[in-house]
Amino acid sequence: MTYIGRFAPSPSGPLHAGSLVAALASYLDARAHGGTWLLRIEDIDKPRTVPGADRLIMRQLRTLGLQWDGEVMWQSQRDAAYRQAMDDLTARGLVYGCACTRREIIDNHAALERARGVRQALVDGERPYVGTCRDGLPPGRLPRAWRLRVPPGEESFTDRWLGEQRQNVAQAVGDFVLRRADGMWAYQLAVVVDDAAQGVTDIVRGADLLSSTARQRVLARLLGAQPPRVMHVPLVLDPITGLKLSKQNHAPALDLARPVEALEHAWRVLGFAPIVADGPTRFLAEAIAQWGRRYKG
Repeated sequence: MTYIGRFAPSPSGPLHAGSLVAALASYLDARAHGGTWLLRIEDIDKPRTVPGADRLIMRQLRTLGLQWDGEVMWQSQRDAAYRQAMDDLTARGLVYGCACTRREIIDNHAALERARGVRQALVDGERPYVGTCRDGLPPGRLPRAWRLRVPPGEESFTDRWLGEQRQNVAQAVGDFVLRRADGMWAYQLAVVVDDAAQGVTDIVRGADLLSSTARQRVLARLLGAQPPRVMHVPLVLDPITGLKLSKQNHAPALDLARPVEALEHAWRVLGFAPIVADGPTRFLAEAIAQWGRRYKG
């Protein structure tokens, strides 16, 4: 099978040390497998998009020697594809309107827990949707968002870094949103549609997205797509707060005056010994060789 990987940053700011770990791992895995490495700009969340950040990210990648293959895809240009997928699911009775506010979702889940006398583990701190509007909207209410009817059953898969994983999406997450209350397409829909359109076979990304994998696999199969293999690599944590290094937490941009140092830091986070190199080209050549010996196959 031809290997097709991708790096899909959101243009809410420049790359930082945390996002470089995911970019480097994704790049190395694609190159070690002799595959294609695509770049997709996930700019579907317009309020979080910073003008010019996409071009800045592209310049950063080039400076680091992480050159992608083919044309860049922008999610903001993919509305027709998302609408087609939504229409297909709707025609099969797999989508319904939901009038619930965030507060109502929290309260309804809490009420269900009290009735059952059992506390449920949360996924990413979010309360699972209990299906309040699954059988129709409450009287006098209009839909705010549109949800997928998640089929019952457990989703199992092997993560190439973390091993065997399983999640009952219907119980742990519930019917998840495909189109948000603000009218924007949800990340879960967009990423599945785009991975299928680009023929992505392998996803290498940060461990913070592991919890999205099961629901993305469920949605991919409902859309007739083969779920890609996945590898979720370690996150870079802020040494003071212990939080994931991210743009939302004001992580500083990479210092591209020292590209090899930036690559070396990401390489060590991935669990490898230091590489001595006088530039990104030689660094990456050795890193690809070492990555292939450990993770190819």
